[in-house]
Amino acid sequence: MIFAIRLEGVLEMKTLLVMRHAKSSWDDSGVADLERPLNTRGKRDAPRMGRLIREEEIVPDLIVASPARRTRLTAEAVADQSGYEGEIEINEDLYAADAETHLEVLRGLPDQHSCVLIVGHNPGLEELVEHLTDTWERLPTAALVQISLPLESWQDMQDDTEGKLIQAWRPRELP
Repeated sequence: MIFAIRLEGVLEMKTLLVMRHAKSSWDDSGVADLERPLNTRGKRDAPRMGRLIREEEIVPDLIVASPARRTRLTAEAVADQSGYEGEIEINEDLYAADAETHLEVLRGLPDQHSCVLIVGHNPGLEELVEHLTDTWERLPTAALVQISLPLESWQDMQDDTEGKLIQAWRPRELP
């Protein structure tokens, strides 16, 4: 018989992966911002970051993306290459979101998800990372950050929640 024991005073942790969308195309100036696709570099970098997620063994339980085409395409490529098996959740609030909006979205996540990837836009993602870790990280396109959060429930996310920056990866810095 197997028993699960919860140790008093041991706080569970949540992992937040923050990723800026891969490089988008500006070839057609008539395309609305929400509909801009990935360019050649973006189509290369998004799957590359998905493979990195798999290699680092940080495959998320949930991927949440902005509705912009470039973020959806990035999320799909990452999901495919990382081994993510769930559905990608599209959240309208993440388009051009500031740090506070990201925090509101995080507070609404189901607690069964212990590792969540948010795919979105700057400057909101850089603001979110700095807000949670007190560390400013440059997030060029397709950059990925891993943050450990001292939370048992996403609803416990407060404005003063202090996360720990575990790692940051930028496609141009990878071998």
